[in-house]
Amino acid sequence: MISKTSKFVAEMFGTMVLVLMGCGSAVIAGADGTTGVGLLGISFAFGLSVVAMAYAIGHISGCHINPAISIAMVAAGRMKMGEAISYIIAQIIGAIIGAGILYLIFTNHPGAEMKPWALGSNGWGTGYLDQYNTVGAFVAEFVFTFIFLMVILGSTSTKNINGGFAGLAIGFSLVLIHIVGIKITGVSVNPARSIGPAIFAGGEALSQLWLFILAPVLGGIFAAFTYNLLIEKPESAK
Repeated sequence: MISKTSKFVAEMFGTMVLVLMGCGSAVIAGADGTTGVGLLGISFAFGLSVVAMAYAIGHISGCHINPAISIAMVAAGRMKMGEAISYIIAQIIGAIIGAGILYLIFTNHPGAEMKPWALGSNGWGTGYLDQYNTVGAFVAEFVFTFIFLMVILGSTSTKNINGGFAGLAIGFSLVLIHIVGIKITGVSVNPARSIGPAIFAGGEALSQLWLFILAPVLGGIFAAFTYNLLIEKPESAK
């Protein structure tokens, strides 16, 4: 049996890698497609981080590395609330560590400047990427998380004969979501991913954090109920 400590450490490590590599692709590798990896490269950095961690820690903790996923799993009846709370704590700690490492690396660059929404923080409104308003940001985060969780619930179902490829399906769905959504909010669909950078960036990133907690959690819960009610009903409900 896998211990609670092993699961905690796995979730913490996995979330740290996601934040460091995903946000790091924007901060270090560069969002400018001319001199850096561009938006497509950033999209793949987030998705590939999930793929890598799925196969590294998936057999230990299931590789949630995202509070919205853990909460959705509770709503879907696949996880106990107590275990989900432990996962969420580990995920937030991991995200803060990942953002902290990124902060340490970035601030030791000679041209480093902590601008608003620094370290790949999520945001919206005047001054943030394409300046979508609050409604646009909330709808995007809710819908993108809903889609993300529908992929996760389906690909990890015990009835899915292609379950061994779940990590790829989940990772590439995150790539797809980022390709569409980066210019709207920077794409969160993961409260921990947003919390880590916002703590170091402060300002607007921290004040807007509520949306990147609320919208993904609600989107995940809605996906759980939708999947159970309309797609694959639990055995006890049949």
